Amino acid sequence: MTPETQPSPFQPNLLAGQIALVTGGGTGIGAGISQALARHGADIVLASRRRAHLEPVAAQVQQLGREALVRELDVRDSEACERVVEQTLDRFGRIDLLVNSAAGNFLARAAELSEKGWRAVVEIVLNGTFNMSQAVYPALRDSGGGSIVNITTTYVGSGAPFMAHSGAAKAGVLNLTRTLAVEWGGDGIRVNAVAPGLVEGTEGARRLAESIGVVDDYRERVPLGRLVSIDDVAATVLFLTSDAASQITGVEITVDGGESLGGAFKQLGSRLPSTEA
Repeated sequence: MTPETQPSPFQPNLLAGQIALVTGGGTGIGAGISQALARHGADIVLASRRRAHLEPVAAQVQQLGREALVRELDVRDSEACERVVEQTLDRFGRIDLLVNSAAGNFLARAAELSEKGWRAVVEIVLNGTFNMSQAVYPALRDSGGGSIVNITTTYVGSGAPFMAHSGAAKAGVLNLTRTLAVEWGGDGIRVNAVAPGLVEGTEGARRLAESIGVVDDYRERVPLGRLVSIDDVAATVLFLTSDAASQITGVEITVDGGESLGGAFKQLGSRLPSTEA
C-alpha cells in the first residue's frame, strides 16, 4: 500500500482539519485506512505495538502533506490508551476520529485452543476496542462530537471454523458498537463498524486463508468476482467518518463483494441448464 493508489470517489478535502487516531495503523487494513484519511485532509496519530511498522506509514502520511504522530501502544493497557489520547491532545489540541483496527488472530481448533490464546485475541480485539473508545470519549465529546469506526468481520453472524476466539471477540465489538452508539449519541459521537470479507494482500489473508489453501475457493464464492481490497475497506471508513454519514450510527457495513449473502450458490448459475419460456 503506497500513497499512489486507485482514484478516490471523495473530494480531497473531505476531512480537512480533522485529527484521526488509528490503532493498528502500521500494517494491513489499518495502514491503508491511515493513508486514506490523510489523503483526504486528516492529520494522523498512528498507534501500534511496533514502532518499526509505524514509521514507514508515517513517512507516507507526510508525503501526502499531512502531519503524523507515532506512538507505540498496546491497546490491552487502558492507562496506555489514555496516555496516547493525552499526547494527541498535547500535539493537536483535539481528536475527531478514532478507528479501532488493532487485532490479533490465528487458526486453532476450539477443542485445542489454549486459555492463553483465547485471552490474547479477546483482550486485543474486544478489550482493546473498549479501552481505546473509553479513553477517547472525553476528547470527542469536548470537540463537539466525532466518529468512531470499529473493524469487525463477516463471520460474526455466520461462524467460521478455527476462529472461535476471533469470532467471539468481534461479535462483542459489534454489540459494543451498537451500545456506544446509543449511549454517546447525545454527545454527537457516532459509532459504526465495517465488516470486511477476506482482504487481498493482507497478513490475515496470507496466514489464515492461504495457509489452508482456501483463497481460490473463497474467490469463486464472491458474486462480484474478486476479493476485497484494502482500498475498498478504507473507502467505507471514509464514508462513515464523513458528513455524508451524519445520521448513520450503530450500523455495521459489510464489505465482501456479496460473499456472505450465500455466494456459494454463484457457482451453480453456470451449471443450470437453459430452458425456453
